[in-house]
Amino acid sequence: MHIRRALLLFAIVLGMAALVASLSQPAGERPDETTASEPAEPGPATAIPSPAPSQQPALSFDATKDETKRLSEGSAATVAVSVDEPGSVRIPGLGLSASANPLTPARFDVLARQAGRYELVFVPAGDDTTEEAAGELVVTSAG
Repeated sequence: MHIRRALLLFAIVLGMAALVASLSQPAGERPDETTASEPAEPGPATAIPSPAPSQQPALSFDATKDETKRLSEGSAATVAVSVDEPGSVRIPGLGLSASANPLTPARFDVLARQAGRYELVFVPAGDDTTEEAAGELVVTSAG
């Protein structure tokens, strides 16, 4: 009687291990179901996706220098703002905010949808009333 219970328990554990192993395979290693027995039927033509915005190199600002950098409308960029003391950097016109410290600059992924001037503001940690100009991002029209 004990041997039957032990074998049943072993079978359950083995089955659960097989189930977990099959579910935990990375997506790239799973067999593709569409290549099984029948070739896939060609479907209707799909719409061509619109091109992604052009990617420009990262724009680096130093909060102590109050710099101005330009970005073309419709372009995407990573904006990095270096600071001398801990705090947060905001771009109020774009509704963005990120923390920063001397070793880790604030980083923003920006998609310039509309031309204009966007002020960068630094707020020191522990002092929400003091705002310092940290730079300006100027988005120029594509035309």
